[in-house]
Amino acid sequence: MKNFNLTEREVDRIIQMCWEDRTPFDAIKNQFKISEKEIISVMRNNLKEKSFLNWRKRVDNRKTKHKALSDSDKKRFKSKSQRQISFNRHK
Repeated sequence: MKNFNLTEREVDRIIQMCWEDRTPFDAIKNQFKISEKEIISVMRNNLKEKSFLNWRKRVDNRKTKHKALSDSDKKRFKSKSQRQISFNRHK
């Protein structure tokens, strides 16, 4: 099982992010420094075959997963509580 020198925790987080509809592959690439092809490989190697096939069907050409397909003019919704949750406060 090739996981590109990722920890078990990182693999779990990648899988979680991949299943999230609004998390684009670019965000995963930036955070974990792996390509989309490697992301797909992580999913293939860590999911049951049927789960992997369901995931691929779900994300294939999905606008929210592929930045190039998404409408860049739309603003993403951000919860007002997000700042509190992530402690990402402006100074």
